Amino acid sequence: MELGRFGIWTFDFEDQPASMLRDSVRELDELGWPAIWIPERDGREALTHAGFLLASTERMAVVNGIARIGSRGARWTHGAALLLADAYPGRHVLGLGFGGAQPGVKPLDAMSEYLDELDAVTSSNPLPDAPIQRLLAAYGPKMLGLARDRSEGAHTYHVTVPHTAQAREVLGENAFLGVEHAVLFETDPGKAREIAREHLHAYLTSEYNVAKYRRLGYTEADIDGGRGSDRLVDDLVFWGDLDTIVAKLRGHLDAGADHVGIQVIGVEPGESAMPHWRRLAESLLPG
Repeated sequence: MELGRFGIWTFDFEDQPASMLRDSVRELDELGWPAIWIPERDGREALTHAGFLLASTERMAVVNGIARIGSRGARWTHGAALLLADAYPGRHVLGLGFGGAQPGVKPLDAMSEYLDELDAVTSSNPLPDAPIQRLLAAYGPKMLGLARDRSEGAHTYHVTVPHTAQAREVLGENAFLGVEHAVLFETDPGKAREIAREHLHAYLTSEYNVAKYRRLGYTEADIDGGRGSDRLVDDLVFWGDLDTIVAKLRGHLDAGADHVGIQVIGVEPGESAMPHWRRLAESLLPG
């Protein structure tokens, strides 16, 4: 899976009109970013979103990070991914994830059953020359093991560098590991942590995310009722000047990640993080 060492991970495209989105992704492609990761959050359907971005660019890969398995049946996910693999060989990655708590449903069981359905699909659609590439959103050892055994690898979100080392140990040497990490271009500690806490609150009050942080050794005092201690906030959001942020991002590569998707936070809805993406490109992408 050729995604380069660094890519862009962004919620921003959910808040932009199609014309602005097209211009943004074209500039990212021209800047040399090898991959862009897009979530499925507020109604933009994951596979049509990916198709629009692929049609708007020439080189970069588009990764669903993630397409929610509860949003569409496996047959239709397979059909859409098959078409994108045929139309854009090697440029689309189908990232699948559970996508939030559902009472009485265990994410591992739901994902296993969905993969069974995907693998059982038969279709008269033409087979692409390049196969469908898929990743699984994974945090705990069991889901990481499923990602290792039934996909090209794992996509982790809002994790720490030590988690990356643990994930690599579970995945082994050959599986792909793509790690998202949030960054904030703010050098004032108080301001930076205030913005970071606002971004992290939903995750620090989420059952599955809190369990993830507890497994990493953070305490109830670190969770702090959803506020987050300075230690936890600083581990989950790399803030500061460009050199500081870049050095911390490289820590994931040193810990075993193949690729880091960089999520710039602190951008108002409807605005663009492009100025920050340009600065990051100058420091992280090959000249």
